[in-house]
Parts: sequence; structure tokens; C-alpha cells
Amino acid sequence: MATISEIPLSGENQTFPITLNGTAYRLTFTYRDADEAGWIMAIADTDGTTILSGVPLVTGCDLLAPYAHLGLGGAMLVVSDGEPDAVPTFDGLGSTSHLYWITA
Repeated sequence: MATISEIPLSGENQTFPITLNGTAYRLTFTYRDADEAGWIMAIADTDGTTILSGVPLVTGCDLLAPYAHLGLGGAMLVVSDGEPDAVPTFDGLGSTSHLYWITA
């Protein structure tokens, strides 16, 4: 049975610790204010060593699917309220666009 948890976000650049599937990480979300840019995610271990960086927050797909070989143990999905394919805006991240962690 899948477990779904929302990762709490706000419409600002942010870095915070989080435990996913029993492992501690640091997530960083940065907004790139340029055409076709938007929100970018990075995942690091607790020492700050980068595991992934430059992952765009796009709707409608598992953000971690291309990195299954890392064994993070779950999926991350961005879902927007109302219009499912809407790109997360700067102010909308965490309010009208949500990031979910899903484990099998």
C-alpha cells in the first residue's frame, strides 16, 4: 500500500532537513526567474554532499524516475490545484502547487 505525504513548501527559496523513507536529507528549492525556468530542486545528504541538483519541478511526472539507480525509495510528484498541468509559480509553491513524496 502506497504512503503519500505532502512536503511542506512555501513561495520562497528554502532549504530544510527532511527524513524520507527513513533517511535524512536536505532539500533545497530555488526559483529561477527566467523564461521557461521556474522552481529547481536539489537533494543533499545531511553533510551537504549533493545527491541531485537542478531537478525542475514539473507537473505530471515522477521527478525522481530518471534517478531510480540512487535508491531513494520513493517518488516525488508536483500537483497543481485546479489545472493539473499548471507550472508552479513563485507564490504558488506550497499553496496552489504541492509536492508529494510517495512510497510503495
